[in-house]
Amino acid sequence: MAFANPQSQRASSSSSSLSIRGWNYDVFLRFMGEDTSHNFTDHLYRTLSRKGIRTFRDDEELPRGEEIAAELLKAIEGSRICLIILSENYARSRWCLEELTKIMDCREKMGKLVLPIFYHVEPLHVRGHIQSFGEALADHEEGRRKIERWRAALTMVAGITGWWLKNRPEAHVIEEITSVIWKSLNQELLHVEKNLVGMDRQRVSSSSSIGPSEYEVFLSFWDEDARHNFIDHLYAALH
Repeated sequence: MAFANPQSQRASSSSSSLSIRGWNYDVFLRFMGEDTSHNFTDHLYRTLSRKGIRTFRDDEELPRGEEIAAELLKAIEGSRICLIILSENYARSRWCLEELTKIMDCREKMGKLVLPIFYHVEPLHVRGHIQSFGEALADHEEGRRKIERWRAALTMVAGITGWWLKNRPEAHVIEEITSVIWKSLNQELLHVEKNLVGMDRQRVSSSSSIGPSEYEVFLSFWDEDARHNFIDHLYAALH
């Protein structure tokens, strides 16, 4: 008897979910290449891929000859989760800072889930713009308005709960990150309520704010005529 490959099933499930929701990627992975690209980021990217989590990272997904800014903005907006690796030299890259600003804008406007990873840097240094982050910001020659936008984005991302690699085995952290992302992508967005009576007493809640909308479906019905048969079956099937 033949059995389906679990990884293929996960990838198929992920692709189906992406298609239904209109997402292009599950995760947008932003990092400072010189700091992490050949160790932590590579291992994280491959672990996410093995789970069937479709991940965008700029050095592998961008087609040659395309306008980078437009393609990256499209990738950010089209990803369900933005995963940001903040490393020692992160703020030295104008491109990283500009992307971070766009990501935080998407978080504010679209409710996009942003998960920071503090790769051998203290969140306090990121939030307070001190040490290597303060030095990098001081070296940039952009206008004051742009620098302030970068500072605000760094402060915001440092205030989000994430992972701090401080004397922790990288393999363990990668497994933890992958597990959290996998659960976030697949957790139930709607809870069945036992006392569902009608639209005026419906108390369906969302367990996640992933995506631009709080719910996929608004289900309206009139009274008890359909409550215990058609509506219940329809609601259960959607759930």
